[in-house]
Amino acid sequence: MEIIADLHIHSRYSMATSKLGTPEYLDLWARKKGISLVGTGDFTHPAWREELKEKLVPAETGLYRLKEEYVLEEAKLLPGQAPRFVITGEISSIYKKNGKCRKVHNVLLLPGLEAADQMAGKLEQIGNIYSDGRPILGLDCHDLLEILLENCKGGMLVPAHIWTPHFGLFGAASGFDTMEECFEDLTQYVHAVETGLSSDPPMNWRLSALDGLQLISNSDAHSPSRLGREANLLDIELSYESLYNAIQYGKGLMGTLEFFPEEGKYHYDGHRKCHICLSPEEAEKYHGKCPVCGKKLTMGVDHRILDLADRETGFVKKNARPFESIVPLPEVISACVGKAVTTKTVACEYEKMLQKLGNEFQILREIPIEDIEKESSEKIAEGIGKLRRKEVICKPGFDGEYGKICLFTQK
Repeated sequence: MEIIADLHIHSRYSMATSKLGTPEYLDLWARKKGISLVGTGDFTHPAWREELKEKLVPAETGLYRLKEEYVLEEAKLLPGQAPRFVITGEISSIYKKNGKCRKVHNVLLLPGLEAADQMAGKLEQIGNIYSDGRPILGLDCHDLLEILLENCKGGMLVPAHIWTPHFGLFGAASGFDTMEECFEDLTQYVHAVETGLSSDPPMNWRLSALDGLQLISNSDAHSPSRLGREANLLDIELSYESLYNAIQYGKGLMGTLEFFPEEGKYHYDGHRKCHICLSPEEAEKYHGKCPVCGKKLTMGVDHRILDLADRETGFVKKNARPFESIVPLPEVISACVGKAVTTKTVACEYEKMLQKLGNEFQILREIPIEDIEKESSEKIAEGIGKLRRKEVICKPGFDGEYGKICLFTQK
C-alpha cells in the first residue's frame, strides 16, 4: 500500500504554533494534502495526551484515527480514507559535553499512547514537560536514547533536522562532527536521520558516515496547513510494525518528498540583521564574519556539509532512494496569479482545485497538466509543469530567513 507519511509535526501546545493545531484540523489538512499517516507531535505534554485519548480511537495496530464525532464537516466531503495518527514528539536536549554546550533536537516515535504515558513519566523526573509541547531538557542525547531503549520496546529515536545550525545533530553552532561523539556506545541503535528543510538527499550522500542510515523527511509543521512541506513515500501495510521496519531498516521506504533545499531558512551562510547572504566560498573570503558589521555569520547547511563531507558535490549514492522536490500548492498558485499566499484569491483557487482535481499531492505530482489547465488556468498549469521539470529559480535562505523559489521571471 503506497502512502505518504509526515511524522514530525507540532500541536498547539508547542511554542510559536497555530491555535488550530488540534486533532480535528490535523485530520482535515492531512486529507487535503493527501497524507495517509501523520505524527501527533508533542506526546510529552500532559494536556495534549489527554486530548489525543479523548479524540482518537485505535485503528490498525499502534495507529489511531479521529473519532467520527470529531471529524469536521469540511473533512467529510473530501474523498479517501481517514488519515492515521502515530504517536510522536520532539525533545530539545540542551547540555554540556566535551567542553561545549550542545543543543540537539530528536524525534521519538512510539507504539501507542500507553508507551507515551510511560516515557512522559520518565522524562518528567528530569525536567519540565508542562510548559512546552517540545520540552527543553538538560538531557544528554545518549541518555535520552538509553531511557527509550529501557522503557519502550519498539520505540524509535530519529535525530531531527540534523544540519540546522542551532539545534541539529551536525549543527555548526552546537552540534557534533560524528554520530559516535553524540551517542557513544548506543550509536548502533540510531537507524535513521531527518535531513531537514535546508538539505536534500544528494547533499547527504556526500557523507559516507550516513550510508548505513535511512534518510527521512518531515514537515516539522507548526500549523496544520504546513503539513507535507516534506514527507516520506512508503509502500507498507498500515501498522506501527510496518512503519518501524520502514524507518529503521528501509523496508518499504520508497523515497521522500523534499523542499528545494535553497528554500530552507539555513541553507546559506548569513547575517539576517544586515541582510547578508553568502555562499560557503563567499563566506570564506570574509573569514566567517559579516562584511557589514563584523559579527560572526551563522554558518549554513551547505557550508557545514562542505566541511564534513568526504565526497565531491554531485556524488550519487549506489541504490539511493529517489526523491521529488516540491513547492506547496498555495505557493505555486500565488506565484502564478501574482497574489500573496495569504490572500482570499489564493485560498479560493486552492479549494476549487482540491474540489475539482483531487488532493494537493495528486495535483502537484500526478494529475495531467492538461486537466489542471482545464479546471484551473493555463498559468497555474504552466507553473506546475515547471515545478515538475525543476525549472525553478532559487534564492537561498540564510540565518533563519526562508529562501524563495520562483517559477517565473519578472519578464
